[in-house]
Amino acid sequence: MTPPPRGLAAYPSLAANPVLSSWLAFCPGGTVTIRPGKVEYGQGVWTALAQVAAEELDVALARVTVAPVSTDTSPDEGVTSGSLSIQHSGSALRQACAQARAVLLEVAAGKLGTAELTVQDGQILAAGQPTGLSYWSLASPGLLDREAGDPVPVKPPREWSVAGRSAPRLDLPDKVTGRPRFLHDLVLPGMRYGRVVRPPAAVAELVSTGDPDLPPDVVVVRDGSFLGVVARTDAEALRAARVVAKAASWRVTESLPDDRDLKGFLLSAPTQDVPVESRRDEGAAASATTVRTAEYTRPFLAHASMAPSCAIARWDGEQVTAWSHSQGVFALRDALAAGLGLDPALVTVHHAEGAGAYGHNGADDATLDAVLLARAVPGRPVRVLWSREDEMGWAPLGPAMLARLSAGLDARGRIVTWRQDVWSNGFIGRPGRGGDPRLLALAHLAGGQPMPPAPDGPPTGAMGSTRNAVPGYDIPDLEVVRHRLLTMPIRTSSLRSLGAFLNVFAIESFMDELAECAGADPVAFRLAHLTDPRAAAVIEAVAEFSGWAGRPRQEGTGYGIGYARYKGLAGYCAAVAEVEARDDVHVRRLWLAVDVGTVINPDGVVNQVEGGAVQSTSWAIRERVTFDRARITSLSWDTYPVLRFTEVPGVAVRIVAAPGEPETGAGEIAQGPVAAAIGNALAQAAGVRVRDLPLTREQVIRAIEQA
Repeated sequence: MTPPPRGLAAYPSLAANPVLSSWLAFCPGGTVTIRPGKVEYGQGVWTALAQVAAEELDVALARVTVAPVSTDTSPDEGVTSGSLSIQHSGSALRQACAQARAVLLEVAAGKLGTAELTVQDGQILAAGQPTGLSYWSLASPGLLDREAGDPVPVKPPREWSVAGRSAPRLDLPDKVTGRPRFLHDLVLPGMRYGRVVRPPAAVAELVSTGDPDLPPDVVVVRDGSFLGVVARTDAEALRAARVVAKAASWRVTESLPDDRDLKGFLLSAPTQDVPVESRRDEGAAASATTVRTAEYTRPFLAHASMAPSCAIARWDGEQVTAWSHSQGVFALRDALAAGLGLDPALVTVHHAEGAGAYGHNGADDATLDAVLLARAVPGRPVRVLWSREDEMGWAPLGPAMLARLSAGLDARGRIVTWRQDVWSNGFIGRPGRGGDPRLLALAHLAGGQPMPPAPDGPPTGAMGSTRNAVPGYDIPDLEVVRHRLLTMPIRTSSLRSLGAFLNVFAIESFMDELAECAGADPVAFRLAHLTDPRAAAVIEAVAEFSGWAGRPRQEGTGYGIGYARYKGLAGYCAAVAEVEARDDVHVRRLWLAVDVGTVINPDGVVNQVEGGAVQSTSWAIRERVTFDRARITSLSWDTYPVLRFTEVPGVAVRIVAAPGEPETGAGEIAQGPVAAAIGNALAQAAGVRVRDLPLTREQVIRAIEQA
């Protein structure tokens, strides 16, 4: 058995939710139900968590089921984000299962008069022989209604037979066969359907609803500038919403910045300036013989979920029940209660899986919409489905960002100084953050106030806009500063990898520029500035299996590398991209090497890395939110283009073993390295450096003209 870390505090989720029965239950029919507080939204985390439980309990994986997350029945594990589900929920569940197993074996020992017991698929054995006892016969009601004690030893990875191996995803059979699984499929008895009529601009006041011609059974709901309808079917609600929208009149205010000058907006807005990291070495700085500077930007990015947000709510007297695909049902419950003046104990939020989420999209806001419409028809559940235009125009966006870098090289071609400044709105705009409910419709209700700028978390290299802003290289003289914008004309919040996407793109692009100054190979240049063996291992692995050293170079085709340790403290990823730049920018192939510590489900890791790599490619060469001075204008797949299936590059992933290292997440580690690899490959293919994302044909032409 692997000795446990000292104290229950080593398991934050278990320490916060210590009652064992809140994590697992032994159910009739010989099954085990686990109750993690982390939700499944396509990342395959529930499969890995089921493997953890099956392994620690010595039961077959087929016996383990996962209970949907609910504020009524699940442990509060906060928000499912930051690639922390395996790290936090997995470790807590493993320890909870180990302690539950110990409790049951203690009961069995009392019945059998011996403690020399083993378990085989939930059956208790003594001297290798069946005893007639099992977890299910021993798990009397209330037995696990006890708090976890001091940590107990858990099974070491070398003894694993379920974890550490690829396992079929528990959630995929329903999805590939089209069985109802998503919140969008849920139909409750007596359900009504609602639609919200959005303002025509980011800042607009509803002057009049006019006199819309509607069927008598359609309920129109107005509260200040919040406007919606409730009908018997979704089709009727959609028709009614269009009639209401046409009849309504609004007072519009132009409040958005100039879409053509994002850099000017970022640099001119008032900011809160905070050092992130500073280590000074005057001797090293004095040795710099070459200084190079550069600026890198990214535009606002949309979540662009596959299906628009959806929610169901029922208002019963003083009680409110909601079904949401939120990533944080507990925070959403508290925000709903705070925003509407309700007792949180009377608000319940059940999670149901939605069709795609990459951070804080419109799920929480749609839930408040449903609650407000349900209030108008008490006792009936009301389903609200956002339109594609709602999703693209009103869900929080990933902020536009600017990174300004400066570095000095000494006579040997080593980096001796580094300065990095990052300008961005905050990324931490989820419900409840900064003490505010932070739900869209609250600002539209009568007496509502504009949503304050999104917080950005503590100024560290692991949080918000400065995630991965501290380069993971050995540089003696270094300073990183965050400039958080104090105005938020366009609503921003968490989008996959937060600031790491732009920061890694900037750092790794700059590393290639510095390598060129030093006359060094980009791979060798990175390795020369690293002392972390795990970092070197992923770079060497991706260089080896992509054929970096011996690959022939062709005109119009380039190869580039990018590397980062996610957050500076989690998983490692190195990527190589092959890019063709003739008539357009085409990403042909990607190779990735990753180290995510101890691996629970190798296939799940590969799936997550592949998905992140493809999305990063789309961000890097296609995606950009557009707007005029009043409203978002990229409201469809035509105006907000994403990577098409015919453009998806070949992706190869290699997992670099890290025996004995703790598990870390894989969902976000590819975002930055892939974008950087693409940018560096494009620079080689086109002969010019493009520093402003996305890396489109037009951007390349502009760079050539300015060269």
